[in-house]
Amino acid sequence: MKDCTLIDHPLAQARLATIRDKRTNTELFRRALGQLGLIILQEAIRDMDTKSKRIQTPLSQTKAQVLARDILLVPILRAGQGLIGLADQLLPEAQIGYLGMVRDEQSLEPETYLEKIPRRLGRFEIIVCDPMLATGGSAIAAGRLLEKRGAKRLKFMHALASPEGVRALRKAFPKASIITAALDDCLNEKGYIVPGLGDAGDRCFGC
Repeated sequence: MKDCTLIDHPLAQARLATIRDKRTNTELFRRALGQLGLIILQEAIRDMDTKSKRIQTPLSQTKAQVLARDILLVPILRAGQGLIGLADQLLPEAQIGYLGMVRDEQSLEPETYLEKIPRRLGRFEIIVCDPMLATGGSAIAAGRLLEKRGAKRLKFMHALASPEGVRALRKAFPKASIITAALDDCLNEKGYIVPGLGDAGDRCFGC
């Protein structure tokens, strides 16, 4: 699908298979989701700007490349926390902001119950993190809230997505990157991704 970046790396697909399997227990699910998050995160930062910096090695001075801007990861609670559970192994310098959202099961619209993000969001490269891009409601609400707080550079990373969710998110944020490891078939009548993996938050945290 041209509206998003699909990661077909063999390790990404192997970890995706683990979290899809209904026999996977909570411990293994959480570990595999975090590992998948690392692979997706690596792709999400691939095209970020860098700048030159002079450093001193044990032998001489040299020019090195470092990230040009600070990075802010914004997991949508609860499941988003599982997606970035191992992110500090790849990106320890990133700051982390939190958005707590819950989906109304009747309207399928998200309701925000927690907002903990830094000030001056315009200085950040911001990555919104949520395992499931289903209707797109939570991701869109998160993106709009962040833009109201001054965000200028947004990306969205997901373990898997529905075509409906990708279309909705792309319409809301035409210039933002959407990165996922799978584009599934559809949404069912309850707004869940099929074949999907069930409730990512419940499976990641055991309740």
